[in-house]
Amino acid sequence: NLKLALRTVLVADVPSLPDSVYGLSDAVKLSSFTIHASSYSGMSPSGLDLSEPKPFKMPGFSVIGHRGNGMNVLQSSDRRTRGFKENSILSFNSAAKFPIDFIEFDVQVTKDDCPVIFHDDFIYSQENGIVNESRVTDLSLSEFLLYGPQKEAEKTGKTLMRKSKEGQVLKWEVDSDDPLCTLQEAFERVEHSLGFNIELKFDNQVVYEREFLVHVLRTVLQVVFDYAKDRPVIFSSFQPDAAQLVRELQNNYPVFFLTNAGNQMFKDERRNSLEEAIKVCLEGKLQGIVSEVKGVFRNPSAIAKIKESNLSLLTYGKLNNVGEAVYMQYVMGIEGVIVDFVEEISESVTLMMIRPPSPSSPLPSPDLKDNVAAITRPEFSQKEIDFLLKFLSQLIQH
Repeated sequence: NLKLALRTVLVADVPSLPDSVYGLSDAVKLSSFTIHASSYSGMSPSGLDLSEPKPFKMPGFSVIGHRGNGMNVLQSSDRRTRGFKENSILSFNSAAKFPIDFIEFDVQVTKDDCPVIFHDDFIYSQENGIVNESRVTDLSLSEFLLYGPQKEAEKTGKTLMRKSKEGQVLKWEVDSDDPLCTLQEAFERVEHSLGFNIELKFDNQVVYEREFLVHVLRTVLQVVFDYAKDRPVIFSSFQPDAAQLVRELQNNYPVFFLTNAGNQMFKDERRNSLEEAIKVCLEGKLQGIVSEVKGVFRNPSAIAKIKESNLSLLTYGKLNNVGEAVYMQYVMGIEGVIVDFVEEISESVTLMMIRPPSPSSPLPSPDLKDNVAAITRPEFSQKEIDFLLKFLSQLIQH
């Protein structure tokens, strides 16, 4: 049992996803999740709903697909990072084939007030050898949709590029491409049993006025209220003011605060630790935290403080692509993980019996499927858990 858990910290087990791609973003068929848009009765005359939040609790250990079936890392040698275009309808429905309950994706609003699904602040294309850069929120919907493959087969879109951490602008090539999409399309075209973790995306380098944030958030909320029906929805954001405002503007859906938990430092102190994240949640009556997983492993005592505050805790980060690291979080009391390797981690979670297999759960072989009830979960004593957490936090410091 001890060996199994210690594999969590072996660097060789961590897929080659660069830290930089997680720095800006990222964060269960909820049978007990009954907060639906159908119960929405409109915003208050002032536009703000200041009532107490409805109770919320994740119903079990949740596996959440990052940007659908996983984010794209164009410079990685791991082909899994370029299987499906991230944040696309194709990627979302591909993730839905596995026993997960939520997908996470990024929403921004175009200059003509249409919520679209795209992670990066800037979008790139190349014409005649010249790279062009545009801020996503400065584009109209029609301009945004011109990038990449087009819905109409006879049309050719702009060559879609992406800027790497090192500043290289690379062609955005994946094995299975798909057109860019809107939030409304996601509600209409993605498998209806799949919940949405909607990350409200804002530029880290921009200081936003409250009036602007309220306008953007209302625009997103209108689409959710019009199209979500009974689909489970969670909102999240790294922008603390946006997270608190979306909670004020509605009381139907849970709001989580995203934090890098000290792995990257920001001018806004509210973004730099789990302790600050707890304060943001309590002040804004939010329902949970989504933390970079290394921040939790470095500071495991924060888990008890989060639970004492009646907050849920989810994690994101490249360690979540290692089955044993995911299991360790389950032991620690974390309620869910946002992952890139959806097939592998959902299978691992089933085999470790963190959650029971469903009839459609993809298991490695018929033999395992027949005998899955006989699989037992490793058990840890409290002494072993305390040792592992101490050992783990020390190793991650280096």
